[in-house]
Amino acid sequence: MDQPLDIFRSSTSGWLRGSLAGWATLLLCLAGIGLLIVLAKWIENVSTTYELTQDRLIIRSGIFSKSIDEIELYRVKDIKMTYSLIAGWAGIGTITLVSSDETTRGAPLVIRDVADAQRRRETLRDLVDKARQRRRVREIDMVPEAL
Repeated sequence: MDQPLDIFRSSTSGWLRGSLAGWATLLLCLAGIGLLIVLAKWIENVSTTYELTQDRLIIRSGIFSKSIDEIELYRVKDIKMTYSLIAGWAGIGTITLVSSDETTRGAPLVIRDVADAQRRRETLRDLVDKARQRRRVREIDMVPEAL
């Protein structure tokens, strides 16, 4: 089995510092209501772990009922990173993966509130290129002819 190169989760503290919803939640904490929101967000983030190896991205999710899903890196078509001004200051971002893998066939995989997102995106991009080279796979986009 591949050794993990990086293991990460969405960051609850990053979400609190890097989003307007997080700042609003902090204000609600003064009234006592925000603690429930922080707890719910923390449980959501703790329940999913992303493990990056040389050949795949492994998604482990669930607390009481666990599931493991894998995306073969050679199948990744696009990696997108977005962040707001506040999120950039907090050092977090959102990584979106599009691939031909069954996991993302219906919709892209969106990983929110990732700490050090730019470095992780670049690492992922490099690993995708290396996985394609090892398997001698090339991405070809088929564009339908205009009628």
